[in-house]
Amino acid sequence: MLNVVLVEPEIPQNCGNIARTCAATGARLHLVEPLGFDISEKAVKRAGLDYWHLVEVSTYAGLDELFARHPEAAADCWLATTKAPQDYTHAAFRDGCWLFFGKETAGLPEAFRMAHAQRCIRLPIRAEARSLNLSNSVAVVVFEALRQLDFPHLKKTGEMANQ
Repeated sequence: MLNVVLVEPEIPQNCGNIARTCAATGARLHLVEPLGFDISEKAVKRAGLDYWHLVEVSTYAGLDELFARHPEAAADCWLATTKAPQDYTHAAFRDGCWLFFGKETAGLPEAFRMAHAQRCIRLPIRAEARSLNLSNSVAVVVFEALRQLDFPHLKKTGEMANQ
């Protein structure tokens, strides 16, 4: 099971969309405060639709609390950042790994990135573009990790397979 970590997310709709991705894939969602919204906020619930019961959500006062509660996260983490020297296809994702994403306006903290520089990955985009939407970035990385793991515990065919 993957662990998706949002560090100081600011936009409730992004969090809701990411929660839906986690629900559909079985990934755990970890939210590192401060949050730019209340997770019970109507916009977050609406974006996640009726999937919230399928998502295991944990919140933390900061990165220090997350690592104190989950020391294993430091050993198998990947940090998605536009500043990374390598793209996400170079990552060797493992079951149970931790995927970190920063807040929409500033990304992940520099000190955190530098401490895990070899584990920083990026999504290739045009030089003229700043970044992708956070929820899209999470979906791309989560599905690449799941592809590498052969989509464990996920339905791999649709109803057309039976025709």
